[in-house]
Amino acid sequence: MTSPSASRTLAVLGLGHMGRPIARNLVAAGFSVRTWNRSGGAVDGATDCSTIAEAVQGAEIAITMLSEDAAVESVTFGEGRLLHSLRGGGLHVGMSTVSVALAERLAEAHREVGQGFVAAPVFGRPEAAAAKQLWIVPGGESMHIESLAPVFAAIGQGTFPMPGARQAALAKLCGNFMIAANIEVIAEVLTLGEKGGIEPERLLDMLTSTLFGSPVVKRYGAMIAKNQFTPPGFAMALGLKDMRLVLEAGEGSRTPLPVAELLRSRFLTALANGKEGLDWAGFAAVVREQAGL
Repeated sequence: MTSPSASRTLAVLGLGHMGRPIARNLVAAGFSVRTWNRSGGAVDGATDCSTIAEAVQGAEIAITMLSEDAAVESVTFGEGRLLHSLRGGGLHVGMSTVSVALAERLAEAHREVGQGFVAAPVFGRPEAAAAKQLWIVPGGESMHIESLAPVFAAIGQGTFPMPGARQAALAKLCGNFMIAANIEVIAEVLTLGEKGGIEPERLLDMLTSTLFGSPVVKRYGAMIAKNQFTPPGFAMALGLKDMRLVLEAGEGSRTPLPVAELLRSRFLTALANGKEGLDWAGFAAVVREQAGL
């Protein structure tokens, strides 16, 4: 029997650490998938396309999973790009972590040409994407979000709908802010314990076995306790980018964010000291170094 998904054609633009496993899972779910990546690289079972326009041709849904605002803008706007190539009534699903301002701009631009836009950033590292365990935060018109249920089911474990694209983008930034803040606290606590004679892994085991057993604390705590930040699942430079976007959102709403200011400084210091090849949790090394470890 033919899968209902087989009648739906999706374009996936961006095959990085997150886009590639997303495309693979959509293929596995029975969707007809067309892919484009700036640096090439096909996905088994998908149609590899040399241009954005070719990838989007005939697709009812185009998914973008790109690194930053500039990349999303480059792929979306301009002749032969997504906005001008997606068919009328088509739907752009933006899964990138972008600024609140860009999410609003994308929603308006697609609305003006008779298309839909859903901001759908995700929580989860590449291994979660591969395992179809992403948490998805979609924001847009409810009918568009409802129509995406089979797509989201193929790549994630749950959704948390927001009123609009602006709120979805902001919710993702809030989440990344909290993750980075947890990394900072874990780094400070384990450094304090280590200087006082407690092995980092022993202290972490006590903390995660009692009051602080969240997945974030366990995952990043293990990385910090072992001082092991390669290979990177999320780049240091992207952490700096996200803190900049968090601070922009705070300034726009006149919300003081002193912890975000500290985190921005941590990322910047890590990059200035040659740690750009580490996972974003690697800024914990800055905390240890400043403590003389």
